[in-house]
Amino acid sequence: MTDSSSATDPAAAGGPPEDPGPDPCPGSVPDPAVVDHATTPANGHHPNQDTLSMEQQMKIGEPEDNGLLESSMRLKPHEAQSYRKKALWVSWISIVVTIILAIAAFTVSIMRHSASAFGFAFDATLDVLSSMIVLWRYSNAAAVHSAHREYIACVILGVVFILSSITILVKAIHDLATKLLPEVDDFLYSVSVISGVVCTILSVCKFMLGKVLTSRVLITDGFNSLVGGVMGFSILISAEVFKHEPKVWFLDGTIGVLIGLVILAYGVKLLVDMVPRLRQTRHYERFE
Repeated sequence: MTDSSSATDPAAAGGPPEDPGPDPCPGSVPDPAVVDHATTPANGHHPNQDTLSMEQQMKIGEPEDNGLLESSMRLKPHEAQSYRKKALWVSWISIVVTIILAIAAFTVSIMRHSASAFGFAFDATLDVLSSMIVLWRYSNAAAVHSAHREYIACVILGVVFILSSITILVKAIHDLATKLLPEVDDFLYSVSVISGVVCTILSVCKFMLGKVLTSRVLITDGFNSLVGGVMGFSILISAEVFKHEPKVWFLDGTIGVLIGLVILAYGVKLLVDMVPRLRQTRHYERFE
């Protein structure tokens, strides 16, 4: 008896295999060769791989949270620490120099009845305080990029600026009201020239460091030194004008009023800018 299954199976009978016919689900199993040539470029990389790698590289430089300054994205750790040490050195030099200038300017303002000299002396005292705040700001090496610490220092500076400007304005307005005439001599000239040059150099150094470290505190400290430099030269200008034109006795007091208003405006702006940011970063105190 012949097996019916072997009789009906062409393969078993030695004949050619039966054509299975068309694929009932065309395209369900793509040909690997077609996929390789159609979707894979010659370099063997998927087109989305480059995009993903670029996105990952962009995320590497981003700060972990909003508690970091922009300098954390640009500076390497050893570079940040190097600039931090430079900021500390500049602050110490500024403190020593401005203390000497403040004493000299206070002496001039008392002996020569100069409102602008008094304004400079008070600004020099303010420069000492602002440099001390910078020292506190960068005393912690781990907090070099801390935005919260930065904003605290800025708020303190804003308050100090406002208080100092009020004192300068009161003194200058009093001298204008009483028509206090300044006295000019070589001591006044020497103090004004030295003060103007030294404070201008300090301001440039602070501005440069503040730009690299993206530090508003250093920039504010540099602004204060720049104001001191301008006031130092203004003492020289007002004294020279009064020497040749005694009728313009009010120039000295007027300069004192203008400087006081500038410091007041900067202090108010500093508080307006920094107080909201301080509230936003109050949760990021991990470096303290």
